[in-house]
Amino acid sequence: MVAKISLGNSLYGAICYNGEKINKEKGRLLDTNKIYNDGSGTVNIHRVYKDFMRWMPSHTKTERPMMHISLNPHPDDRLSDTDYTALAHEYMQKMGLGDMPYLIFKHMDIDRHHIHIVALRVGTDGKAVSDRNNFYRSKDICRELERKYNLHTAERQRITPDMPIRKIDPSGDIKRQVANTVKMVGMRYKFQTIGEYNAILGLYNIRCEQTDGRVNGREYHGLVYFATDDNGNTIASPFKASRLGKFASRAAIDGRMERAKDHIDIRPTKQAVSEAMAESSGKDDFIAKLKERNIDLVLRHTDTGRIYGATFIDHNTRTVLNGSRLGRQFSANALEQWFTAGERPSVVPVQTNTEPGQPQPDTQQSQPDTQQPGSGNSQSNPTGQQTVGGASASGTSQGQQHGQGQSQRQFRQGNTSSDDYMPTIPGLDLFHTGPGFDAEEEAFYRAMQRRKKKKRRGPKL
Repeated sequence: MVAKISLGNSLYGAICYNGEKINKEKGRLLDTNKIYNDGSGTVNIHRVYKDFMRWMPSHTKTERPMMHISLNPHPDDRLSDTDYTALAHEYMQKMGLGDMPYLIFKHMDIDRHHIHIVALRVGTDGKAVSDRNNFYRSKDICRELERKYNLHTAERQRITPDMPIRKIDPSGDIKRQVANTVKMVGMRYKFQTIGEYNAILGLYNIRCEQTDGRVNGREYHGLVYFATDDNGNTIASPFKASRLGKFASRAAIDGRMERAKDHIDIRPTKQAVSEAMAESSGKDDFIAKLKERNIDLVLRHTDTGRIYGATFIDHNTRTVLNGSRLGRQFSANALEQWFTAGERPSVVPVQTNTEPGQPQPDTQQSQPDTQQPGSGNSQSNPTGQQTVGGASASGTSQGQQHGQGQSQRQFRQGNTSSDDYMPTIPGLDLFHTGPGFDAEEEAFYRAMQRRKKKKRRGPKL
């Protein structure tokens, strides 16, 4: 069992977050201590808040009088509401909070059911329960409870290179899946344009569009994300980047693209693509040879079926490259001539006389990533592959396997920037990614952390 503890000063915010989720039938109130409970499983937020304030001392020096705890048993554990309630009460007792007012919520909006506890940590005398060594005490208590209740041992796990990124499942929580995928893609892959970004997102049935405009005299530049099916049809309302998190924002993506320019080495990808081209007899054979080398080719087509864009996604080096970056022989025009007229481009040997480990300057003019009119619709290429928002979904059958089988060395080589290589991500290191990630929950914890830091810094003079 993994416990996540946060201290804060916004008691009403914590009650609101959990209460609104419970009242939307995404969970239920299991039990309370010293707080009114009508037994319905729902929460009267204002009444609960007033009950808490009855126990709040009028004067206290404690800056963070409330505590928000989430208890997360292993996904393989199947616990009843009675089990969850007993675990929560015993955990609070052992943490020295058994006599404090608190609420126990069960969250069921993600596959990994878990409980949240909102509690006061300040007694009526104004003294706070010590939070010293909270992490170690909590960890020991979790191990003890696991043994007592015969639960699986659960520890926080780091994000590793072999954790798969999954395609959007229309039957699941789409917003959470989009947030999960966008975060993982941004962490792992390097790209330099929105077109290249869309190429890798398209493998997992996501499309990103830029939004620019002016509101009340102020310019804004943002991103909107769409979840699609395998044919490129939108399956849900679009999500503003702000609803997913800062990692999905225009500023964050622009920053990643800018940093990628100094850390991309095109030579390994160019070498692999050149070898595949030399061994191939045509389009289908070329795509197959690329897949053998763990490279996806994403093609963009006009309404008439002509190729106007080609992007290579190298899962070995974690780089996304427009064909024109690799050279003219790999550009959309060259591939169109080869696939339709049979004129295979001449393969130029890759120069390897530069110093190892140094990025090779990209002297080729990058092909624009602008989409042709109507390219956002679902289109079929001659092989039956679908284009999604201008990005081909070829190779999506391997989408769940991308990133698997890569060594730690390859992962770090593909992410040389300290900003790009992040071994852990808040919220994604709790057992597993995918259905176990709750974007709203992580946004709530981030908000608490921001308030804590602002309080610590003090007001601006």
